[in-house]
Amino acid sequence: MGIAGSGVIACGLAVAAAERDEVMLWARSDDSAERARDRVMKTCSKLEGYNPDHIRIVTDLDDLSQATFLVEAVVEHHGSKTAVLSDLGELARHAGVGAVLATTTSSLSIAELAQASGHPENFVGLHPFNPVPRMQLVELSFPPEATEETRQRARELCEALGKTPVEVPDIPGFVVNRLLFPYLFSAVELLAETGMAPEDIDNCMTLGAGMPMGPIALLDYVGLDVSQAIGESIGVPVPARLLELVKAGSLGRKTGAGFYRYE
Repeated sequence: MGIAGSGVIACGLAVAAAERDEVMLWARSDDSAERARDRVMKTCSKLEGYNPDHIRIVTDLDDLSQATFLVEAVVEHHGSKTAVLSDLGELARHAGVGAVLATTTSSLSIAELAQASGHPENFVGLHPFNPVPRMQLVELSFPPEATEETRQRARELCEALGKTPVEVPDIPGFVVNRLLFPYLFSAVELLAETGMAPEDIDNCMTLGAGMPMGPIALLDYVGLDVSQAIGESIGVPVPARLLELVKAGSLGRKTGAGFYRYE
């Protein structure tokens, strides 16, 4: 597997894959590579049987040319993803390895991203969930041109990673985010309407509804910028308080502050 990206999902997917095989992860710069290396080491240290030595972090995209499964896992932005997918498509064409091309998008059109790759017949939307090594679900979404071989290889990859693949339609947000984010955003609106503390709303949902994480804490965990992008993609109004935090650069856990503050 070759993964283009160095963020949370990219590193989590690399760790999950490295339990079973060698994997390469591409970062745009030396600084990004160093942050990815730290993230991989930190994640592996919390898990048993995961070997960071199986992950090779590179800064030259051409190093991914021999991968048989190429995964784009950059920021959830249409232009950024199409640019990387176009480069990966060229890489696959010149290498002639018959690679499956994948995107980890959580909300963008699979059909459009498939066209940007230049290889829609070999394309799949491969949407894992954070933290990737622990979460079992992978939403799979295919463009109309995807061959049966591509579909089978995508399912087999998920199973090799110990995940459960569920094929979902190519609609904004797929299934999980389409159902989840209206709920999360309603919790933020309730926060504004009532003046309740974030932890009180979260405690109500974890202790009263059996949720593993409260909605406010979950937004911070996902990233408020990512949450905004998902909300806009699925056509759900993004709460004003969340937009204010994004504008201020308080994006949740990854920046040390969001609705909560983190050390």
